Amino acid sequence: MRSPIFGRRVHIAGSVPDNAEHAPTAEAQRAREFVAILVKELLKKGATFVVPVDAEKKRQDGTPICFDWLVWQTIKENMHLRPHGAPTPVAIAVKHHKNEEQIPSEFQDLWDEFSSSDSVRTESAAHWNMNSKRMEAQARHGDVLVTVGGGEGILFLANEYHDQGKPVIPVDFKISVPGSGTHRLVEYGQTGSNAARFFKTTDGNTSLTWVERLIPNSRKEPQQIAERVTELLGVLVPPTAFAVRLLNPKLPDYADVQNFFDTVVKPVIEDEYGYSLVVVDGAQAVEHSRIDQEIFAKLRRSRLVIADITGVRPNCFIELGYALGCAVPTIATAREGTEAPFDVMSYAAHHWKTTGSVDERRREFRTHFEAVKNRPPLVPDDPLIP
Repeated sequence: MRSPIFGRRVHIAGSVPDNAEHAPTAEAQRAREFVAILVKELLKKGATFVVPVDAEKKRQDGTPICFDWLVWQTIKENMHLRPHGAPTPVAIAVKHHKNEEQIPSEFQDLWDEFSSSDSVRTESAAHWNMNSKRMEAQARHGDVLVTVGGGEGILFLANEYHDQGKPVIPVDFKISVPGSGTHRLVEYGQTGSNAARFFKTTDGNTSLTWVERLIPNSRKEPQQIAERVTELLGVLVPPTAFAVRLLNPKLPDYADVQNFFDTVVKPVIEDEYGYSLVVVDGAQAVEHSRIDQEIFAKLRRSRLVIADITGVRPNCFIELGYALGCAVPTIATAREGTEAPFDVMSYAAHHWKTTGSVDERRREFRTHFEAVKNRPPLVPDDPLIP
């Protein structure tokens, strides 16, 4: 069986401060050993990566400040460990227009080999030579963030991932300035119920239990910590696909809608694409005191929205509009023959049938999903200065 990590894009980010008081050389080396082991373990599971391309700044003791080229080097040396059928590209390389000339000479051959192969896909932050714009691009392409050390940039990245409903896993080696970076994330996660905001798991353990398990100390070897992070990645709750749909069983269209989601949507979305289909109908545990807040909070941080407008219910239109306004990837569906406002029907939708075999209905839904899953937001970002 494939690991739940198979194909998941992992972004390992962080840095080591130059001040040896906050990051002793031995602890910086332990952190680097952890990163190398983690990349190797994830390659074995068929994971893919998001990795920046940039310069290689070093501390006074000669230790690299960032981990990016360590990740690239480890990928290169362990490509043979990837399981058969593992997806390509193995890494998304995020860069800006000046990065090519900043690549360290000792890694130039490695980058030339990667950049000319199908193993790497390059994404550019164009002419934005500023960390925030590059980190926005990194978070857009990553599925989960693992942080080690770092400072304000790590906090910015963590917020970007969280805002998109993606897990954040902090591993607090003693290489952060107190109150910053991963150290601050862990301190926050250890307070109240905050850890559940970082990630949720399917193994019955609380998020706080996992945050505590991942705190390195002198008794935990980098190998052990890397194995625990790999284990955690394997039990993360899958990315959420939020269902907007008719939920009142007293209405005449309910049976058809329920059958469509039970026999078509759920098997395709969960079993084939690896999402967790979520609906808020008042029958499950909630995180907020008001049902409308619960719905819109989950909509905002879902990775996918499937909005079915069969029955032409006002609340479905409101939720569909909110998802589109938040630029959450959204699939619109409706039973064949549904009459809806022009603005909705002009947005390419899947008009499903109640006739035909289950295989035929799933194939039609799958074909539509593949055609539209990567379409741009309805209203794309339009910065004043692109």
